[in-house]
Amino acid sequence: MTLSADELDRKEQWRRELTTGRSATSETARANTNDALRTAVLDHLRYSGATTVCAYVPVGSEPGSLELVEGIREHGCRVLLPIVAGRQPLEWAEYTGPDSLSRAGFGLLEPNNSQLGIDAISTAELVLVPALAVDRRGVRLGKGAGYYDRSLPLASGTAALLAVVRDEELVEDLPAEEHDVRVHGVFTPGGGLSRLPR
Repeated sequence: MTLSADELDRKEQWRRELTTGRSATSETARANTNDALRTAVLDHLRYSGATTVCAYVPVGSEPGSLELVEGIREHGCRVLLPIVAGRQPLEWAEYTGPDSLSRAGFGLLEPNNSQLGIDAISTAELVLVPALAVDRRGVRLGKGAGYYDRSLPLASGTAALLAVVRDEELVEDLPAEEHDVRVHGVFTPGGGLSRLPR
């Protein structure tokens, strides 16, 4: 389904409002959000059975933290982090600790270990997905560059695709496009893991 001009405008309006809301969040509120998200994800790992997790290092006011990534590794999981490589799907490399990260474009911290290829996402049982918002059907709103839209179809069909958002970013309805890969649930600081219908 191709979105109409009005729906595309609505999508961009969502992006602007959500980005503004995140930027206006205080450092204290952001730290509390990130602590709660770390607890929720690590609690989930205790019973999920996941041994490989695709995660990400957040940029700016994006929910999540390097402490969360490190907590996943300390839990005993193999952690893969994305590397932006042109307009193709994301490359992945293993995170082995803070020293394995280097500054990259767009303000990103990316792993400096050997790249494992775009198909490495298929080895993960759990994929943590950044999002500006997610609706109750699992439709995810990203920043618009399309990296995860191109990468999530390569994930295993049995992997849990779980977005990480603030409480107010789990919304009722977002514009959906045909290529959108829906997430299976969301982690929020106030609600922990909420499963969404598949």
